[in-house]
Amino acid sequence: MSKGPEDIKAAWLQILDLVLGLSKFALLAASLLLIYLLAGDSLASWWTPQERNVSPTSNSSLSRQVLAIEDEVENGIHVPTGLIYAEGFEWVRSTCTACHSAKLVTQNRASRAGWLEMIRWMQASQGLWDLGDKEKPILDYLAKHYAPEDIGRRAPLPVEEIEWYILELD
Repeated sequence: MSKGPEDIKAAWLQILDLVLGLSKFALLAASLLLIYLLAGDSLASWWTPQERNVSPTSNSSLSRQVLAIEDEVENGIHVPTGLIYAEGFEWVRSTCTACHSAKLVTQNRASRAGWLEMIRWMQASQGLWDLGDKEKPILDYLAKHYAPEDIGRRAPLPVEEIEWYILELD
């Protein structure tokens, strides 16, 4: 079974299309490499978050600046999340904020049993995975730092210091 001139021509056109496609890709890759080599670290300044008051140093890169912002802690509070920065924090941040905002943790208070009940509810209805060995440190952290606050009632008024008067309703 011999191939005719049309078949040979179609095969050569396919090969030519493939070579041209690869050439375009190679040209794009070479252009990007050349831009990177010429511009270097100055490209990072295009993405520097100015609104966060990050002052780049001569050898800093964007990734180091972003990591510094993500790891910022003030007065024991992790600034980006608002979570208390203490033992177990990393487990809570990586697990809880994978699905929802840290605000859901900081605005809620529960006992250890209450937090466990919330975890079980999330596992049963919200798709939370089995926490395995991480469950204990997560519960320890939540129970210690986000337990119910016992505010109780206000202190009783000192009766002897109150000046009483008769309210007249006319």
